[in-house]
Amino acid sequence: MVALSLKISIGNVVKTMQFEPSTMVYDACRIIRERVPEAQMGQPSDFGLFLSDEDPKKGIWLEAGKALDYYMLRNGDTMEYKKKQRPLKIRMLDGTVKTVMVDDSKTVTDILMTICARIGITNHDEYSLVREMMEEKKEEITGTLKKDKTLLRDEKKMEKLKQKLHTDDELNWLDHGRTLREQGIDDNETLLLRRKFFYSDQNVDSRDPVQLNLLYVQARDDILNGSHPVSFDKACEFAGFQCQIQFGSHNEQKHKPGFLDLKDFLPKEYIKQKGERKIFMAHKNCGNMSEIEAKVRYVKLARSLKTYGVSFFLVKEKMKGKNKLVPRLLGITKECVMRVDEKTKEVIQEWNLTNIKRWAASPKSFTLDFGDYQDGYYSVQTTEGEQIAQLIAGYIDIILKKKKSKDHFGLEGDEESTMLEDSVSPKKSTVLQQQFNRVGKVEHGSVALPAIMRSGAGGPENFQVGTMPQAQQQITSGQMHRGHMPPLTSAQQALTGTINSSMQAVHAAQATLDDFETLPPLGQDAASKAWRKNKMDESKHEIHSQVDAITASTASVVNLTAGDPADTDYTAVGCAVTTISSNLTEMSKGVKLLAALMEDEGGNGRQLLQAAKNLASAVSDLLKTAQPASVEPRQNLLQAAGSVGQTSGELLQQIGESDTDPRFQDMLMQLAKAVASAAAALVLKAKNVAQKTEDSALQTQVIAAATQCALSTSQLVACTKVVAPTISSPVCQEQLIEAGKLVAKSAEGCVEASQAATNDDQLLKQVGVAATAVTQALNDLLQHIKQHATGGQPIGRYDQATDTILNVTENIFSSMGDAGEMVRQARILAQATSDLVNAIKADAEGETDLENSRKLLSAAKMLADATAKMVEAAKGAAAHPDSEEQQQRLREAAEGLRIATNAAAQNAIKKKLVHKLEHTAKQAAASATQTIAAAQHAAASNKNPAAQQQLVQSCKVVVDQIPMLVQGVRGSQSQPDSPSAQLALIAASQNFLQPGGKMVAAAKATVPTIMDQASAMQLSQCAKNLAAALAELRTAAQKAQETCGPLEIDSALSMVQSLEQDLQEAKAAARDGKLKPLPGETVRAPGGRWVCGWEALCTLGQHLASLPGIAARDVAQALRSLSQAARGVAANTSDPQVQSAMLECAGDVMDKAGNLIEEARKGVGKPGDLESQQRLAQVAKAVSQALNRCVNCLPGQRDVDAAIRTVSEASKKLLAESLPPSTKSFQEAQSQLNQAAAGLNQSANELVQASRGTPQDLAKSSGKFGQDFNEFLEAGMEMAGQSPNKEAQAQVVSNLKSISMSSSKLLLAAKALSADPAAPNLKNHLVPCCPAPAVPVWHCQLAVFSVNTMLGSGAGTVTEVGRSVLDLDPEDRPLLDSQELCFCPSES
Repeated sequence: MVALSLKISIGNVVKTMQFEPSTMVYDACRIIRERVPEAQMGQPSDFGLFLSDEDPKKGIWLEAGKALDYYMLRNGDTMEYKKKQRPLKIRMLDGTVKTVMVDDSKTVTDILMTICARIGITNHDEYSLVREMMEEKKEEITGTLKKDKTLLRDEKKMEKLKQKLHTDDELNWLDHGRTLREQGIDDNETLLLRRKFFYSDQNVDSRDPVQLNLLYVQARDDILNGSHPVSFDKACEFAGFQCQIQFGSHNEQKHKPGFLDLKDFLPKEYIKQKGERKIFMAHKNCGNMSEIEAKVRYVKLARSLKTYGVSFFLVKEKMKGKNKLVPRLLGITKECVMRVDEKTKEVIQEWNLTNIKRWAASPKSFTLDFGDYQDGYYSVQTTEGEQIAQLIAGYIDIILKKKKSKDHFGLEGDEESTMLEDSVSPKKSTVLQQQFNRVGKVEHGSVALPAIMRSGAGGPENFQVGTMPQAQQQITSGQMHRGHMPPLTSAQQALTGTINSSMQAVHAAQATLDDFETLPPLGQDAASKAWRKNKMDESKHEIHSQVDAITASTASVVNLTAGDPADTDYTAVGCAVTTISSNLTEMSKGVKLLAALMEDEGGNGRQLLQAAKNLASAVSDLLKTAQPASVEPRQNLLQAAGSVGQTSGELLQQIGESDTDPRFQDMLMQLAKAVASAAAALVLKAKNVAQKTEDSALQTQVIAAATQCALSTSQLVACTKVVAPTISSPVCQEQLIEAGKLVAKSAEGCVEASQAATNDDQLLKQVGVAATAVTQALNDLLQHIKQHATGGQPIGRYDQATDTILNVTENIFSSMGDAGEMVRQARILAQATSDLVNAIKADAEGETDLENSRKLLSAAKMLADATAKMVEAAKGAAAHPDSEEQQQRLREAAEGLRIATNAAAQNAIKKKLVHKLEHTAKQAAASATQTIAAAQHAAASNKNPAAQQQLVQSCKVVVDQIPMLVQGVRGSQSQPDSPSAQLALIAASQNFLQPGGKMVAAAKATVPTIMDQASAMQLSQCAKNLAAALAELRTAAQKAQETCGPLEIDSALSMVQSLEQDLQEAKAAARDGKLKPLPGETVRAPGGRWVCGWEALCTLGQHLASLPGIAARDVAQALRSLSQAARGVAANTSDPQVQSAMLECAGDVMDKAGNLIEEARKGVGKPGDLESQQRLAQVAKAVSQALNRCVNCLPGQRDVDAAIRTVSEASKKLLAESLPPSTKSFQEAQSQLNQAAAGLNQSANELVQASRGTPQDLAKSSGKFGQDFNEFLEAGMEMAGQSPNKEAQAQVVSNLKSISMSSSKLLLAAKALSADPAAPNLKNHLVPCCPAPAVPVWHCQLAVFSVNTMLGSGAGTVTEVGRSVLDLDPEDRPLLDSQELCFCPSES
């Protein structure tokens, strides 16, 4: 190989040296030191070879581990052998400058390690260096911008906005992947050390004064320059701590106004507010706080700011729906990427870092891809894309490093294994070996060698022969020193922590079960009784679902802890334990309330509390035996689990929720014991095989397989005892099926081990027969469980036949094109229809009612005719298998038969579908309850507050829906033949689907942000179960809706009549003074129900003709809300007249709405009948008028009406032909008008505020407004009398009339807004039902009282009466800006 000739420069000396191209750089440096005396200075590791270039940035240091030919050197190239160390000036945020020697060949990442180590910072990966731009360069760039005419105006605005917002765009961070030289950093330049990543700063406190000082200075500067927006009070509080840090404790003599330079203590927007006195007050509150403690308090307060820890970049994003780019702040934190409003810095949208699949940066844009978490990309226009990408990558790198540092690999660092010491010599010997935490058995054997007799020097001697003593075994338990016990694995330690915290929660819940929940006073009217009944039903449902979860999780603990501890999934065990404790905690609350309700009704609530205590005690015993470090035998765990099952059953019996037939439970236990007996027989046959097996290894395998079979069987029996009381729950069924699978697997292992151990056909046949018996017993057990899962025995005599017909017709439809299969299915169909016809005829013969008998025979005939047609079509398809026409005829015949079956067995099908809906609704409610409990438990370990808040909000909506679903199930079960109850269940199920789906989505999105693995797994499983339950509920509700839909109008009428009766009872209770508010019901609480009632009521006018059934159902639900609201208003009012009027008007609404539904039913068969439509419009108008009267009875409404009358009466003075002459001077009249105008303006503001307040506030403010208007009108008339000019007087009177009209409109708007805060124009929807044209009664624009030119300028303030209305909440602005409330002329 040709040698490479290089020039080596060492100081002022240049030497030409030859090297092999493959020479490593390290060896080249060694050769240079050996051959050149000038190079023999300092430590060899401090020197290296540098390849210079004309551009200093392109010069590179050669890496010691690479060969020379890697750098493509050529003969004659000059290399510098010089010192790699160079001084680097680092400026801290507090202004101090430190000089640190760094390796010039290292990247910025490596240099930061050196810098942070010198300063005393451990987490160097969270810091970075900023290159400070010189003033000359800033001016140069600014000048360039001024001269550059091609720069667009909006880009200049963006630059100004960046400077104003102090975003991270203006920080020139160094690239961590390049060296200082590559980035043009010379020896004289000073770099700024600054925290770039806010990951572990929460851990910085007084124990780390270096980082604390850096955090304090950085936070202080960001607050003062406006990067962190703060209020004036908060800014003064920060300044107080800053004074304590800089000046020490407060000194009254020294620290006086004028002492501080406020620009160093307050953001610039607050400098002129003279806050020095407030700063010194905050300074004084610090007392004798030390400097370190003050910095800790300052940083802690800064962390509470919403912008703390966020790196902002000013970008442009596309405006939705428009081809326009608008400024937006893009924020990066350790948890998420967020879109932030550039003006208020309010968060608009967040994406978790864990949801980001990839990102891409270009010179002018930056794009985020969220994969499956969001449709489409999020792209912005920015020139800082690379900087944003580096920040995101940096946070992800830190997260991965932190995670990796917690993992330990390899045997060398394994502190979780133990060393076993054993004796293996004739008398004694010691062997040390590594032993994992497994349990074995002692074995007996002899290791002594035969004796050898030799004569000694003295000849033969006597000797004695004896025997070794028998082996003695001694087992000592519970006396090992804790320090000598095998250490727990990390997973076992996590489970231990979970169990300990769960036991504390269980003990706390148990301690609360001594007393009842305190019940509020309740009345005896229908609503109070309904509340009591519904609350009991809800509590029973929640307790039942929680007990289901406890027993299922107990069975899960039993299943998961079976087998080798090394193979146990401790995270899953922790999830089960967490489920048990969280459900027990929530259950204790429901038990206390239910016990109080039972005591109130004469039941025995004490027994219920005791049963709950017993369950808590059993759970506590279970958790003790489930400890990974527990040395108790396995049998104790199984006994504790059985005790949990027994106490669960007793608790369910106390609340009357033991919905499983005792005979079914007995049969379940018998079948489980049958499996155990069959498994015992299999174990005996396997032992026979082991006894005749000569190979000891195979014998051991057979014995191990038989032992495992016995253990799994005992485990199955234990699981059966646990879940038997709650076997109706799918999760309990799942656990029992899982235990059965383990038995089947162990039986199969027994058979395989026996086949490998012997060839004896007789023995293997015996083992096979015993294994078949185990399989058969297991199948019987699983069939028994499956029968209960499908709802027990079929409903009605037609159920099986109709099921077969419906399923087989589906098969015929799907088999189009296969004539043979279609004909085969047709034969099955013919047999099923024959059975159904015979069953219907038998029922007709036994029917005593001739009309019913005639209907049954007619249905049987119709079904027989349809069957005959289908048979003929099947014969044609069989004769012509290739004819598509014949196949189509068969399909049509099968469809006709399906329709006939539905008509003939309609009641049976409907009962089955409703029963299925009841079952799925119950399971959906239970799954939702479990998901909510899991979400509450996971909150403590969720590190993403935004995701947790979203989950909490979705849970709140579902919590409001669960009672309706439970009430629907209970009502349908208690009234199986009631169409109203069935439709209420369908409506509750449909209303539950959307919020339930949102909660599932929120839970799935929250799972990745939960740090505790057990809690995350619990929430994930609950969300999965709820999603499956919702899918079944959707299908069941849809099928039930198709069957029960025609009954909706009748059901709605029945409900309205029932509501009217309830209101009559409430009226009687009010008359006797016994009407009491329901728990949690206040004077403002019914407002939401008013809104809910009105919204659905108003849909009636739009949908009554097109969808009468659905509209009637919705109106009935709305009337129920309206009825509840009316009762709530009356119960919270002490005035008997108001109570009576409120309930009377509400009853009138029910009566008129009932008439409307009745008219709608009559008009169903006459869609084009004009007379029917007119009657419907008249009745709709009556409903509208009744609603108006009902609204007028609301608290505060009458006072507003009185104020309107006051305004009207006062305004009559303006109708006089001439004005009375003024008796006051112009100045007095002007002053009086000014005062009156100011008073009216203030009253208008108070009226606007009171419209969203309490009824008492509205009554007070409306009365005051009427008085102030009267005074204002008199002052205006007095002012008008000052002018002798008739035209001027007429102008003033015209303006006063405008003010009068606007004041009336303001009162009407306040009245409407108070009655319905959420939607001001609800009543518009009733207008189509009214024959008279609607007249708008509100338009928020007051007339301008323009008398300044002729009568002075004082009255101009009256226009504020209008402006004050515009200060309403943004939610109410549609009422004022564009919406109009419409009434019929007769009403307004």
